[in-house]
Amino acid sequence: MRHSQRESRLERVPLIGDWLARRLGGAPIVAVLRFSGVIGQVGIGRRGMTLDDLADSIERAFKMSRLNAVALSVNSPGGSPVQSALIAARIRALADEHEVPVYAFCEDVAASGGYWLACAADHIYAEGASVIGSIGVVSAGFGFPEVMQKVGIERRVHTAGDSKAMLDPFRPEDPKDVKRLKELQEDVHDQFMSWVRERRGARLNAAESKLFDGTIWSGRKAQELGLVDGVGNLRAVMRDKFGEKVRLRPVRVHRGWLQKRFGVSRGAEFAADFLAAVEERLIWSRYGL
Repeated sequence: MRHSQRESRLERVPLIGDWLARRLGGAPIVAVLRFSGVIGQVGIGRRGMTLDDLADSIERAFKMSRLNAVALSVNSPGGSPVQSALIAARIRALADEHEVPVYAFCEDVAASGGYWLACAADHIYAEGASVIGSIGVVSAGFGFPEVMQKVGIERRVHTAGDSKAMLDPFRPEDPKDVKRLKELQEDVHDQFMSWVRERRGARLNAAESKLFDGTIWSGRKAQELGLVDGVGNLRAVMRDKFGEKVRLRPVRVHRGWLQKRFGVSRGAEFAADFLAAVEERLIWSRYGL
C-alpha cells in the first residue's frame, strides 16, 4: 500500500510526475510500437510502412529507460518483402543489443509481410479471430493487348536486353516471362520460409507443405499450428507477464510519416492518390476486411 501511495503522489507532480513515478516507483515499462497498414510503396501516390519512416521510433522504443520489454502491435496485410525484412531485422538487432524481449500482438491481420514483422518478436499472440499466415509471394496485374488492337493503338517498345520489357501489360503474355517471374517468386518465398523457420523453430506444429503454401488461418488455429504462441491482447498479456503495475508506453511515429501516409494531394496528384488508395483497399480485402 505504501508503495502505491508513493507512486500516486509522484504522478501528481506537475510536468515531471510521470517521469518521477517511472524512475522511483519501480513499475515495469513496456514500449509499444504500432505497425498498421500496408508495407512499402503503395502504387505511386501513397506510402506505406518503410524502415526509413519507422527507424527513429524503433530506436526510441529500445532506448527507453528502465525498459522491461517491447511490444509490437501488428495490423498489416503485408506488402513489400524487402521492407518487411528490413524492419524486422532492425527490431532483432536492437533486441539482441539491448537484451530486451519482444512480444508481437496480431490484431485484425498479420498476413504475408505482416506475419514477417510479427516473427521479429520472441513471442507472438493473436486474437482468436485474427487472420494469420499467408506465407507466400503474390504478383498481380492486368493485360490489355486486345483493347489496344480494338482501339487501334500500336505499342512501340525498344529495349537493349531481351528481358527488359518483361510482362509488358500491353503485349500478349510470354511464357518465358512467366517462368522468370516464378523463379523470382520462389527465391523470395524461400527467404520468407527461412525466416519463419529461424524465428519459430520447434514451435511449428505442422508439415511445411501446409504452413508455407500461402494459406491463412484464424488466430486460434494458428496457435494449434505453432505460428503464434497464444491467444490474447496486448494489455492483458503484458499485465499477466509483468504485473498489474506495468506501464505501456506507446512510441509515436514521426508526424511527417503520418502526413505522407494520409495526406491528400491536389490536381493531378489526387488521381494517383485515389488509385493508390483503391489498390491498398484491395490488398486489405483479400482477408475479408
